[in-house]
Amino acid sequence: MPRIELNTEINAPINVVFDLSRSIDFHIKSTEQTGEKAVAGKTSGLIALNESVTWRAKHFGIQQNLTSKITVMKRPDIFVDEMTKGAFKSFCHQHLFLEENNKTLLIDIFEFETPLGFLGKMANRLFLKSYMERLLVERNELLKKVAENGVWKEFISIPL
Repeated sequence: MPRIELNTEINAPINVVFDLSRSIDFHIKSTEQTGEKAVAGKTSGLIALNESVTWRAKHFGIQQNLTSKITVMKRPDIFVDEMTKGAFKSFCHQHLFLEENNKTLLIDIFEFETPLGFLGKMANRLFLKSYMERLLVERNELLKKVAENGVWKEFISIPL
């Protein structure tokens, strides 16, 4: 099972980074390159424990739907989303948050399985894992920028 682990240091309070990470509206902004839209379930605001969202996006020239559910949430330390329906055989995305000196370390652990047996494993090696990692890196770069420059207030409202 492919595993992607990313560490992103963000010069912003943990509550800001946590809520921005679970903002449906920010997710839509951060995935403009794939035209991602929330089309069912929780479609705006902050997603919470046991809530689901169905995303529609274009990847590799094919429009796809993917539904994920928040299966673990302990604010502001961790939340986990898992695919319940979509193109993958399965995926689990852990979002971990550590705070020190008013900075936040965001740790993403993304594990996924592809369908199609041998063909799926070949796709992972040839392009899929690097494609997914690039999407996560780009999202985290924008999350860092938005959290650090105050633009986060357009997506979330929290007491600090």
